[in-house]
Amino acid sequence: MMKKSVAAIALAVLAVFAVPAAANAAGYVPEGNITVTDATPAPGETVTVGFADASFTPGESVSFTLTGENAAGATLATIKAVVNSTSITKTAATDGAVSVAVTLPANATGSYALSGTGLTSGSVGTATLTAVAADAGTAAATGGLASTGYDAPMLAIWAAAGALLLGVALMVALTVVRRQRANA
Repeated sequence: MMKKSVAAIALAVLAVFAVPAAANAAGYVPEGNITVTDATPAPGETVTVGFADASFTPGESVSFTLTGENAAGATLATIKAVVNSTSITKTAATDGAVSVAVTLPANATGSYALSGTGLTSGSVGTATLTAVAADAGTAAATGGLASTGYDAPMLAIWAAAGALLLGVALMVALTVVRRQRANA
């Protein structure tokens, strides 16, 4: 009985230490190592996605894949896509850095995911590009909704509503006083 308990405890300890190692087997490029010249490009615009030094193994081949709606018209560096995702392979520099130019299609809408995978190291880095319509105006630049109404301060609106209610109350009071004098 004691042997089974010791074996069960040993397996539990091994599982605690082995599972995190398996989960971390694939390397992930930290978000801080990925730079995008413009994360909200207009349709048809070209942006550069760069992966900093030591993101990949020096000199390794890195496969880039762009996925998103209408990605068939997208261009990665110099290869035109044929389907809703497109790929290109580039070689990392001697310091492990690599970059790719992404030209979104003219009818681009929504979000596009660009992933770079080191074919030797297995390191994976991802960047998201969100296509912004050319007629989105200043709302796209500020990240908010377009202004469609009157931009008066709330205090002015409440003051005007209060003055209107005070005027109505004054009219009612004068009418009541006038009727009481007429009936007296």
